[in-house]
Amino acid sequence: MEAVVRAVRGATTLDEDSVEQVYKRVQALVSEMLARNGLSPDDVISMIFTASDDVTAAFPATAARAVGLEDVALLGAREMAVPGSPPRCVRVLAHVYTDRSRDEIAHVYLEGAVGLRPDLAR
Repeated sequence: MEAVVRAVRGATTLDEDSVEQVYKRVQALVSEMLARNGLSPDDVISMIFTASDDVTAAFPATAARAVGLEDVALLGAREMAVPGSPPRCVRVLAHVYTDRSRDEIAHVYLEGAVGLRPDLAR
């Protein structure tokens, strides 16, 4: 199959709202998204990060730059504050070039975000 544009979803949670936790968890999430999908930073077109209102210590996009995404378009936004949603949650939607079919894409949910989309997380 020829390379096409696909979307890869992911999410993680923090134990506490600190710069160290944002960097550690976001870098682990992005690294795992790339690894599970056989991607390199050159395959990434863009990433949109959202964070719940209780994540204020650091920008998730800034943390992601440290895993080789220095020249990738990254955007941060606020997640909707829906009752019952997980606290200290960071989500990401990545647009990538891949030769994988849509059903071969591995979406990554780590830490307390594992239960968000069990139908997508493998």
